[in-house]
Amino acid sequence: MPSRGRLTSLLVALLTALWLVMMLLGAGAADRWLLGHLYSAHYPLLRGAATSVTVFGNWQAVILFSVIAVFWLLYRKKYRSALLLISVTLLGRSLVEIQKFGIHRLRPSELEHLVPVNSLSFPSAHAANSMILLLSLAMIAAPREQRWWAVPAALAGTFLVGISRPMLGVHWPSDVVGGWSFGAAWVLAMLAIAERWPAREERPATR
Repeated sequence: MPSRGRLTSLLVALLTALWLVMMLLGAGAADRWLLGHLYSAHYPLLRGAATSVTVFGNWQAVILFSVIAVFWLLYRKKYRSALLLISVTLLGRSLVEIQKFGIHRLRPSELEHLVPVNSLSFPSAHAANSMILLLSLAMIAAPREQRWWAVPAALAGTFLVGISRPMLGVHWPSDVVGGWSFGAAWVLAMLAIAERWPAREERPATR
C-alpha cells in the first residue's frame, strides 16, 4: 500500500498538472460556453448570492481570518502551527499575484463585470486564496479529531467563493479551477514539508 507521503506527492502532482492544463487551454470556446451558462446578471437572487459570497475571497478577508486564527493558535500555545499557518497563507497569496503578472491572462470582456476588478485573470485569487485559507484552517488550526468535517466544510466554502467569480462575469471558469488546484497543491506541499521539521512537542493549552 502506498505511504501517506507518496499519496500526498501524487495528489500534488495531479493538482499541478490540472493547474497547467487550465493555464494552457483556458479562455477558449469551452470557457466562453461555460461562462455564459454561469453568468448571473439576469437572475437577481443568484447575482445577490454571488455578490455576498465573493467577499470572503477578498484579500482583506483572507488576512483578517488568518490573523484571527494565528492569535487563537498562539493563545493555545500552538506556536509552530501559528507560524505554519501565517506562512502558508501569506506566501501563497504572494505566489498567486506573481502568477497573475507572469501569465498575464486578460479577464473576460464579453460580459459586464458585476463587481469591480482591477487585476489580471489567471489564476482567480478569490478561488486560490479561499482554498489556501480555508484548507489551512481545517488542517492546521482545527483540532485533529474535528478535521473529518472541517476539511469537507473548507472545500464547500471555497467552491462557493470560486464559483461566484464566473457568476459575476469577472473570471473565466478555468481561472477558478486553476486557483483551486494551485491553492490545494500549495497547502498539501507545505504541510508535507512541515511534517519533516524537527520540532519539540507543543504543550497543550491549559484549560
